[in-house]
Amino acid sequence: MSENIELTCPACGGFNRVPAARLGDRPVCGHCRSALFSGKPIPLDAARFQRHLEHDGVPLLVDFWASWCGPCRVMAPEFEAAAATLEPRMRLAKLSTEAAPEVAQRYGISGIPALVLFAGGQEVARRAGAMPARQIIAWAQAAAG
Repeated sequence: MSENIELTCPACGGFNRVPAARLGDRPVCGHCRSALFSGKPIPLDAARFQRHLEHDGVPLLVDFWASWCGPCRVMAPEFEAAAATLEPRMRLAKLSTEAAPEVAQRYGISGIPALVLFAGGQEVARRAGAMPARQIIAWAQAAAG
């Protein structure tokens, strides 16, 4: 019997249970039929961040960024390229520190871009500064174990 993994739909926020062995089969939401993984980072606000943090059964890699930050803009396409490789073993998301300053404050984000990896609702690793996709992938895989 295969273990089921709970996933939050990036489109509608609905909860889904997907057999772990089927994560690579492009699962869709049972509520709205949207893809549960698109190979691209999903944008989060404070509420959506909390929902994914609490309910997703795969690690959540969040890029904390701001629109005025030059290194953040440089790293954005690199983070997107990393998503194509790392999904569906982990969910990649972007959270604007301008739009959700309370989340950035709660996690003590002081330098951006900042990558924070969460697993089981807890922070497991953090790294600040812009990185190329290959470095993001290697760091995330090593940190996720």
